[in-house]
Amino acid sequence: MAAFVEPHFEAWQSGGGNLTVVDRVPPEILHLVHPHWNQFPPMNPLWHSILGFAIFVLGMVSMLGNGCVMYIFTNTKALRTPSNLLVVNLAFSDFFMMFTMGPPMVVNCYHETWYFSAFACELYAMFGSLFGCASIWTMTMIAFDRYNVIVKGLSAKPMTNNGALLRILGIWLFALVWTLAPMFGWNRYVPEGNMTACGTDYLTRDWLSRSYILVYAIFCYWAPLLTIIYSYYFILKAVSAHEAQMREQAKKMNVASLRSSESQQQSAEIKLAKVALVTISLWFMAWTPYLVINFTGVLGTAKLSPLATIWGSLFAKANAVYNPIVYGISHPKYRAALYKTFPSLSCQDDNSSHAGADGQSTVSGATTASDEKA
Repeated sequence: MAAFVEPHFEAWQSGGGNLTVVDRVPPEILHLVHPHWNQFPPMNPLWHSILGFAIFVLGMVSMLGNGCVMYIFTNTKALRTPSNLLVVNLAFSDFFMMFTMGPPMVVNCYHETWYFSAFACELYAMFGSLFGCASIWTMTMIAFDRYNVIVKGLSAKPMTNNGALLRILGIWLFALVWTLAPMFGWNRYVPEGNMTACGTDYLTRDWLSRSYILVYAIFCYWAPLLTIIYSYYFILKAVSAHEAQMREQAKKMNVASLRSSESQQQSAEIKLAKVALVTISLWFMAWTPYLVINFTGVLGTAKLSPLATIWGSLFAKANAVYNPIVYGISHPKYRAALYKTFPSLSCQDDNSSHAGADGQSTVSGATTASDEKA
């Protein structure tokens, strides 16, 4: 690969040519490339190698992690609950995001440009939008389900399997609407940045293209983010109030704690605060860079370079890697089932796995506390 691209890069470096990042794009998709990218010289081949390797690693880890989550949650009776159907759906969308986007990007990084057809470019971007939006709203539904159970307690209507399936269906239909819109003229899918990936057109300045980016950001970024923050804020508030009641009751009974085991060194609200902080922070880190890139293009506030756009795509794809950790491996019963099914993939010993099997996750413990309070 280096022998194939390095002479061109050296020619540009020495001033012997006016090559741009667009020059190697197949002629049949040149009509999709925005003129903005014609001003940039070819990227150093090292960046393509680094990006290709990173996407390969992220893809393998994501498909392995999400595959395990889907397999164990669907084959372990104790984990087949309505709420966990949302976790399975999250793993499903993350798995197929990397399954459909990882291999093409590795191939494109090898060729240092978009190697496939114009229709493949649209499909690539469409799948990214579909699975990305589905993942975002599944995480939102998980947070809202925890809010419904923990904050409302016994007054909340418990989610049934049919209710969970209806939510999942709604998530995919909602994501499909946003995915298909650019295919029918509201914005469009185009090659971007270093020409190894495709996404929505955030550089065309007409109102139709801009409006899609702005409205999409509202319904697929701000609304989910604010819902997640809202849910965890009131979850923390409810659990904190319950913990205060427990401490007050223990004081009246002249005991150190009402908890049956002192193995929990931290209070429930501290543990839940960590879960909330990690969940919101990782979500924000994953999707904010791409939002900034899109808004920079729409508003024209700065000159986007091909190298800058790489990071937005990389951070968004990384979300599919740590979701199995946040929503799967953090669940004690999942860890126990993982150890039993795939011992080599578990990072705990046999005793801890069995101990975790009878335990509860932080959220489950908070739920129980809330129910007792109610």
